[in-house]
Amino acid sequence: QIFDRFHKYTLKSEHARSGKLALSLKELNQIEVGDYIVHVDHGIGRFGGLIHTEINGKMQEVIKLTYQNDDIIFVSIHALHKLAKYRAKEGEAPRINKLGSGAWERMKEKTKGKMKEIARDLIKLYAARKEEKGFAFSPDSFLQQELEASFIYEDTPDQIKSTAEVKADMERERPMDRLICGDVGFGKTEIAIRAVFKATCDNKQVAVLVPTTVLAFQHYQTFKERLKEFPVRIEYLSRARKASEVKAILKDLADRKIDIIIGTHKLIGKDVKFNDLGLLIVDEEQKFGVAVKEKLKQMKVNVDTLTMSATPIPRTLQFSLMG
Repeated sequence: QIFDRFHKYTLKSEHARSGKLALSLKELNQIEVGDYIVHVDHGIGRFGGLIHTEINGKMQEVIKLTYQNDDIIFVSIHALHKLAKYRAKEGEAPRINKLGSGAWERMKEKTKGKMKEIARDLIKLYAARKEEKGFAFSPDSFLQQELEASFIYEDTPDQIKSTAEVKADMERERPMDRLICGDVGFGKTEIAIRAVFKATCDNKQVAVLVPTTVLAFQHYQTFKERLKEFPVRIEYLSRARKASEVKAILKDLADRKIDIIIGTHKLIGKDVKFNDLGLLIVDEEQKFGVAVKEKLKQMKVNVDTLTMSATPIPRTLQFSLMG
């Protein structure tokens, strides 16, 4: 500002800009008065429109932002890189910050600290997973072949390949981290059922984590139907179950009377104790936050993990591709 050399904000393509939070003039024109804007130095305020004003004898366009107690700041068009549109869940209004109170700075620091903490935990966890010896499952039993033969559809080539790879991973000593991608109806669940059954054949318990109560029940039905001829006990945990049922299920789980447990994120509650967890399956993983997934892996560092999704989040995809 002293030398009148303004910050020039150019990025060649929309694509390159999409990762950046800063506003462009085009976006600025689409923002309506009253929308929430985040200023990197002052926090969340309300957009008060574009105003022409005289600064040092020159007419300039500035952006008006309103904060708590109707405090106003004007932001030069040349400082667009300091502004971003407030993005959050639909319909939730944020708290507007108070200028000069230090609350915004504290919040930024707290968030940075939290992010560092999560990153530190992740690094520890993955280091531990690399060092750990997992459980090497035994080769297919005759029961496994019977289960697969009872599948009423013909396997697609991809299903055959995925099933073989999942099994090979389970038979290795290194804990499995596998991602199965496929659209709805392409048979991800069948691959999961085969992996689950393989684990139960070696007397290991299996946890299947799903995002919704409805899906928990749906999977429970599917699993029950597919495994009805076999000596395994399947249960599910969700909001839909009575407290007394939940209590009984948790007790049986700890006493190893349940082989397969399907559930919403109730599964990672403090009171859920596994006797010998061998396989974890996460369905629709894109619906879970990082913290939930990592809590799961901390339940047992050397658990084989199979993640399924039609639209995996980039982080999961990246982890899988890195192997």
